[in-house]
Amino acid sequence: ASIKSTTDCSSSSSSGANTAGDYTNEIDLGDRFSVDIARLCMNDHYSDVEFVVEEQRLPAHRAILAARSEYFRALLYGGMSETTQRQIALEVPLDSFKVLLRYIYSGTLSLATLDEDAIIGILGMANQYGFQDLEMAISKYLRQYLSLNNVCMILDAARLYNLEELTQVCLMYMDRNAAELLQHDSFKMLSRESLEEVLRRDCFFAPEVEIFRSVWKWSRYNPDIDIETVVSLVRLPLINLEDLLQVVRPSGILKPEILDAKILDAILESSTSKTLPYRAALWPEENVATAKFMSRCIQGECRSALLDGDVTSYDMEHGYTRHCITDSNDDGIVVELGTMCMINHIRMLLWDRDSRAYSYFIEVSGDQQHWERVIDYSKYHCRSWQYLYFEARPVRFMRIVGIQNTVNRVFHLVGLEAMHTINVPKLIDGFVAPDANVATMEMSAIVTDGVSHTRNGLINGDYARYDWDSGYTCHQLGSGEIVVRLGQPYYVGSMRLLLWDCDDRTYSYYIETSTNRNNWQMVVDKRTEKARSWQNLHFAPRPIVFIRIVGTRNTANEIFHCVHLECPSQDKAFLKQIAELKQKKNVYELEDDDIASTSRAAAALSLGQDDFPVSPGSDSILARWPP
Repeated sequence: ASIKSTTDCSSSSSSGANTAGDYTNEIDLGDRFSVDIARLCMNDHYSDVEFVVEEQRLPAHRAILAARSEYFRALLYGGMSETTQRQIALEVPLDSFKVLLRYIYSGTLSLATLDEDAIIGILGMANQYGFQDLEMAISKYLRQYLSLNNVCMILDAARLYNLEELTQVCLMYMDRNAAELLQHDSFKMLSRESLEEVLRRDCFFAPEVEIFRSVWKWSRYNPDIDIETVVSLVRLPLINLEDLLQVVRPSGILKPEILDAKILDAILESSTSKTLPYRAALWPEENVATAKFMSRCIQGECRSALLDGDVTSYDMEHGYTRHCITDSNDDGIVVELGTMCMINHIRMLLWDRDSRAYSYFIEVSGDQQHWERVIDYSKYHCRSWQYLYFEARPVRFMRIVGIQNTVNRVFHLVGLEAMHTINVPKLIDGFVAPDANVATMEMSAIVTDGVSHTRNGLINGDYARYDWDSGYTCHQLGSGEIVVRLGQPYYVGSMRLLLWDCDDRTYSYYIETSTNRNNWQMVVDKRTEKARSWQNLHFAPRPIVFIRIVGTRNTANEIFHCVHLECPSQDKAFLKQIAELKQKKNVYELEDDDIASTSRAAAALSLGQDDFPVSPGSDSILARWPP
C-alpha cells in the first residue's frame, strides 16, 4: 500500500521514510483490501448463505457472490426459491468448488497446484456460473499444456462448453500427432461427437487402416454407442485391397451385409474415381516444398536448382530448372512433396533477367495418375514472381507445364514454394482480385513502353519528387504509348493516375487493357475531356495483364506525361464511393460496350512486345520532350 502526493515536498516525514516527490493525491490500499476480503472465504463471520456440497457445509456471503457473478446474482437475488433459503445444495465436485470459491473471494487461482481433472472441473463450473474471464484464462492455460495424455479430454470439454478457440487448438494438435494419438489409450475415451469431428477432418493425417483399427478399438470400449455413423467417416477407399479383406472385413464392426457392401463400394471407388478423399498433413504458413519436408523435383532439367532456396544468384546459364515447350504439352517440371500435404498457395519465380513473358498451367495430384488443374495461365503473359491461390486440397505431386516463352521454346523456373495459408485474397474465376496495388516493381510489374529517365519510374511508388525535368513517363502524341505489364493476370476494376501537374495544363487520353497484348479493350475514354493531376478511374472488372495509356491531347505541347499509376486505385475515399455506388446501382453489371469502345486509336503505334524506346537514364530524347 502507498500514499503519495503529486505536490513535491522538500521536508521528510517524521519517520524519515518518505522523501521529496514520493507523494500523490491517490491512496492505493488495494492489496490490503483483497487480503481482507479473501479472509471471508468459507468463513462463518457475516455469512448469510451456506452451500451444501457432498454433505459438507460451505458458508458464503450473498453480496460478494452476486457482485462477482450474474449467475449467483440471479440465484440469490432474482426471486427464485434460493433467494430466501439459508442452505443451497449443489451437485458439483467439492474440491473444485472450494477452489472456485477462493477465486471468487480473492481473484486468484493457482492452476499449477491442480491436476488436469480438477482444472477441467473448474473450467466446467466457470462456464456454468458465468465466470467468463476465468473460463478464458483456463482455456489459454490448457492450450499451452496439450499432450497425448490430455488432448482428448480437453477437446471433449472445449466442445461441451463451446470454447471454439480451444477446440481448434486441440484439433490442430491432434492433426499434427495423429499417428501417435491413434495408438494412445486416451483415444478410446473420446466422445462420439468429438471422434466424428476428428474423423471428418481432411488434415487428420494417418494411414487409413490405422484409423480404422483405432475406431474398431473405440467401438469395443464403447459397446452401447451406435458405431455406424462413426464407421461411415472412415475413408475405406484409401485402404488397400489386402487390408480391406484381412483387417476390415473380419472385424465384425458392423453387420456382415452392411460391412460387405461398404467394402465393395470402397473397392469400386478406389479403382474408378479420379479424386479420392485423401487426408493430408497441414503445416500452416510453412513452405513444404523443401528438403526439410523431404520434397524433391523429379522431372525437368537441372532439377536440383528448383528447391534449393536460392532465388537471387541465377543468370542465363544456371540457377533454374527448365523443360522444352512442346505442342503436345507432354513435358513439364514435376515436384514430389515428402508426404501428402494440404496446400492452397503456390509462389514461384519465373526467370526474369530480361523482359520476356511466360504462359503456363499447374496441375496437382495425389497419385501421379489423376491430375487436377488448379492454375491455368496458358493464355496469359506472366513474369517473375507468381502469387497463386486455389481451394485447399491434398497434394503429393505438382506439375508445372510451360506453354509459351516470348523469346524461345524453353520454360525456366527459378524457385517454387507451396504452403497452406489463411491469408487468401479474394478470387474471381481463378484470378486474384487484389485490394493492394499490383502495378509495382515488388509485384513483378514492369513498364514496357514509354520514355523516362528511370525505366520503371511510373510504378516505383515515388510520386512526390517530380518536376520539369524528371519523375514522369511520357510519349509523343500520335506516335507512341505507355504500356505497363503486370506480373500475372489480376481481376481489376479500378486504376489511379497522376498526370504531370506542375502548371495548369490539361490532358486528354484513353486506357486499354489486354491479357495477351493482341486483343485490347478500352476501359477508360477521356479523349474529349480536360483532365489534370490525379485521375481516379473505375470500369467493369476484368482480368488484366497489360495496361496501355495513350495520350491524345496536351494543351501545352505535343507530349503526354504521366507520373504515377496504381492498379487498383488506392484512394480509400474513392473506393468507398464506388462500393456504395455498386450497392445502389449494380454498376459492375454493365457490359463492356457501355464502358468504352474496344477499338484501338488509330494514332497509337505499338513499339513491340519486349522493346523499350530509350535506355534507362538516356537524356537524348527526353531533352526533346520536356513538359
